[in-house]
Amino acid sequence: MKLYDLLRDVEYTVVREGNPEISDIIYDSRKVSPGTVFAALKGAAADGHKYACSAIDKGAAALVISDDLDFDIPDGVAVVKTDDTRLALALMSRAFFNYPERELKTVAITGTKGKTTTAAMIAEIFEQAGIKAGTIGTLGIVYGGNTYKTDNTTPESYEIQKAMRNMADAGVKAFVIEASSIGLKASRLAGMTFDAAVFTNFSNDHIGGVEHKDMAEYLYCKSLLFRQCRNAAANIDDPAWEKITADFKGDILTYGFSEGAKLRAKNDRLLSDNGFIGVHFETEGLKNLSPDVGVPGKFNAYNALAAISAVSFFDIPDKAILDGLKIAHVKGRVEPVKVPGNYSLLIDYAHNALSMENVLTTLRQYKPNRLITMFGAGGNRPKVRRYEMGETSGRLSDLSVITEDNSRFEDVMDIIADIKTGLHKTDGKYVVVPKRKEAIRYCMLNAQDGDIIVLAGKGHEDYQEIKGVKYHMDERELIAEIIEEEGL
Repeated sequence: MKLYDLLRDVEYTVVREGNPEISDIIYDSRKVSPGTVFAALKGAAADGHKYACSAIDKGAAALVISDDLDFDIPDGVAVVKTDDTRLALALMSRAFFNYPERELKTVAITGTKGKTTTAAMIAEIFEQAGIKAGTIGTLGIVYGGNTYKTDNTTPESYEIQKAMRNMADAGVKAFVIEASSIGLKASRLAGMTFDAAVFTNFSNDHIGGVEHKDMAEYLYCKSLLFRQCRNAAANIDDPAWEKITADFKGDILTYGFSEGAKLRAKNDRLLSDNGFIGVHFETEGLKNLSPDVGVPGKFNAYNALAAISAVSFFDIPDKAILDGLKIAHVKGRVEPVKVPGNYSLLIDYAHNALSMENVLTTLRQYKPNRLITMFGAGGNRPKVRRYEMGETSGRLSDLSVITEDNSRFEDVMDIIADIKTGLHKTDGKYVVVPKRKEAIRYCMLNAQDGDIIVLAGKGHEDYQEIKGVKYHMDERELIAEIIEEEGL
């Protein structure tokens, strides 16, 4: 693609004439190759303008800059100047990948909590309706049964557009993205108009450092999403909803438990039956539904309402909504694993005391026969985390099963001894099974009817790190092996 075609949506001035053929867009000077255009981004830690000379040395055919350069530009290199190179990168990337959002149904979700779960619910509803879906968010780029890791919840604009193009070319028809406040602030979604935007909730987070200077900026950045959507839905029970959606020029589809919501929920209750744990509620107003949601915790009724609101802007059958909400889950987040027997087995990423407290407190509400927590702790990390995790599990679990995690360069028994220090501050019962697979086997073979068992710490990870080496280890595979080995 010619440089000026790439810049068709960008406001710029020409510093050095030239319209070379561009093979790719690069924003990391280390990845520049002949024929590429280098966008000099300015970030909190680095300024791409400092690497412009290096980019030229590596064969960059063109530069996109926002600041004047302090060196002479050699012949044959085109240079354009724009006010915001991050915005330019987003607009160039859309053009380079031929505007992939035009081939997809698009949904963006913003909010402090619930984005990942809501995205998973929306994607599953689309799938149940026969519409292939892909997502970008905390877990990475997910479509076609594969997950590709990313550095940020909302990656750089080039990575988003490339992923969307790959999705569209692979037959994906619906796209759901977690729109973080940082991503919106950095113009990573700039230029796109989403078919639907959803606001979940707003609370104190991401303040200070390189993120947001205060809550006002945090709220403002989230509100940016509602300048670039055709339809909008918002949680009416959150006081910030009107400020965050203030720039939307249309009717807001509100959801919540309040009487004023256009999609109202009522009669919510916890569900626990034959290994299934989740939440049930009914809706009225926009839709009259009675969904069972396969993710535990009453707060997931709000995530489900957000998902219903989002898909209501498309032609989605109610059956697909009900089926999708029942089976949707986030890999490694209180993820249910089907096992023989009348007990629940969950995999969760909780790997510190706070996340463990949140998960176990939620599961306690289901009044299990026993709440059993299997966990370890990471090596070469502060010991206080181990004490705190031991104390939290001892206080909230009926039984703690202590095992290995990513022991790294420490002896697993030393880590377990530190966990026991925290456990001994409580009267919680515990057993020690150092090998993780054997600890899972112990939990499964000793499970009783009505138990809830949480395998904590690994979540979506599919490896175990020991003495600097990462070995493949997926707890789902271990569970399947145990079922086969034990004839369960």
